[in-house]
Amino acid sequence: MTTTSPAKKPGGARIAVQRFGTFLSGMIMPNIAAFIAWGFITMLFIPAGFFGANSPFGWHWAPVAEIIGGGGDAAAIGWPGAMTALTATEGGDTYQGYVGLVSVMITYLLPLLIANTGGRIVYGARGGVVATIAVMGVIVGTNIPMFLGAMIMGPLAAWITKQMDKLWDGKIRPGFEMLVNNFSAGILGMVLAIVGFFAFGPVFLGISAVLGSIVAFLVQFNLLPVLSIIVEPAKVLFLNNAINHGVFTPLGIEQAADTGKSILFLIEANPGPGLGLLLAFTFFGVGAAKASAPGAIVIQFLGGIHEIYFPYALAKPMTILALIAGGASGVAVNMIFGGGLVFPAAPGSIIAVTAAAAGGGVANVLVVYLSVIVAAVVTFLVSGVILRASRKRDQEAEGDSFAAAIDQTAANKGKESSALGALRTRAAGTTGSGTTETADRDVDGALGGLEGGAVTTKQLNNIVFACDAGMGSSAMGASVLRNKIKKAGIDGVTVTNQAIANLDGSADLVITQNQLTDRAKAQSPDSVHVSVDNFMNSPRYDEVVEMVRAQHEAK
Repeated sequence: MTTTSPAKKPGGARIAVQRFGTFLSGMIMPNIAAFIAWGFITMLFIPAGFFGANSPFGWHWAPVAEIIGGGGDAAAIGWPGAMTALTATEGGDTYQGYVGLVSVMITYLLPLLIANTGGRIVYGARGGVVATIAVMGVIVGTNIPMFLGAMIMGPLAAWITKQMDKLWDGKIRPGFEMLVNNFSAGILGMVLAIVGFFAFGPVFLGISAVLGSIVAFLVQFNLLPVLSIIVEPAKVLFLNNAINHGVFTPLGIEQAADTGKSILFLIEANPGPGLGLLLAFTFFGVGAAKASAPGAIVIQFLGGIHEIYFPYALAKPMTILALIAGGASGVAVNMIFGGGLVFPAAPGSIIAVTAAAAGGGVANVLVVYLSVIVAAVVTFLVSGVILRASRKRDQEAEGDSFAAAIDQTAANKGKESSALGALRTRAAGTTGSGTTETADRDVDGALGGLEGGAVTTKQLNNIVFACDAGMGSSAMGASVLRNKIKKAGIDGVTVTNQAIANLDGSADLVITQNQLTDRAKAQSPDSVHVSVDNFMNSPRYDEVVEMVRAQHEAK
């Protein structure tokens, strides 16, 4: 039995920052694979890399490292056709050296991918094309990797394109649509590229210089750990994306390009504080929080889903102080011993952190591990003191407090997630509750009356799970329903996942979390829409399977 629970629309500065962070994350996260590829190429082929001339393991792979990593003498190596550029030696002499992949990817590929993604979010494929053209002007107008420029100029260019198209919407004579659309986008892209070169390039260069100076100041005076006072509470409130993807990631990539690694990638992604908090609840917690914490450790530490520990912090807000202490301790270890990551660790699991740290050598991996351990131990000890001090009072008050904390976490995020839904289910089972109230909704009434034989007239062959990024929770939900349909022996039905912004109206059925359904309906108005409370265990899935089965049997 499901109940209807209308989604609340919170407002305020926190939600505005959160949405801004989600927008930034939407530009970065779909391109993480490209960042990882660049990171591995850098890790393997630069002079200090695994196969470079100065390999810490003595594994110099000549001349491949000099070609792929760049800098190799083209005249001496003689690999035909590869791109070269005038390169200076330490003594001031010049030669034609191979450009390689490392510098080209960080200078052009990664910013252009970000710009295109941001443009697509604002105005689809057309916005992505104009955004890419415009950001090319910003890139060549500066001499540093232009990630900040891409994250600002890309969406701006797409928005300008959208406003331009409104000027002659419905006014173009039939047969001239393609001509007008292509030329207008091309001319606007040209103008924005020139403006980006002469105007925006220097502005973004100045912004990067200011942000870099702030970080340099914090490093010089050993103040980087202070950032944890902002970052750790921001994580619990889901406000960290604006800081992480808007500042740390762009600056970290620039720092990694110069020094081979960056500590900035670990300020927010270190899994140690979350691990320490969950361990403390495992040993010193009470009720549902204590029982569910061990399972949450696996999801958080190995899976990298940090949001799983946020309800524990909200259930006992004083433990946020423990997270700050643990986070600051981890940053301090990396700062003192020179630990860092070669590329962003996403998600923030120990597996991803290890892969991103390996490029700095064995010593760097050990330092990063030490920072994780120290962060976990400090958080565990401080949280243990806090939990022990209030254990008796917590046992007396134990009841719905942890469930309320899970609900508060979902409210802070602005939507439900698979991790929180699974945590809520485990908590309900631990406290002996036989059912959990959900906000599952059959938006179009298409699933109603199945017992009486009613079947929606729309044939359901293409089912799409949609979420903000189209990568995490929707992928898990699609996997769950896909397995149910397979076990039911139903053929000819595809179940995929997409970002809401990428819905094109071709889906027969769109399944979203309840807070996102209105956006999905606006994006794909002709589809049947079903809203669920969480993607992992909704009872609506069984109804969808029965509907599809009934349709196939009726053929």
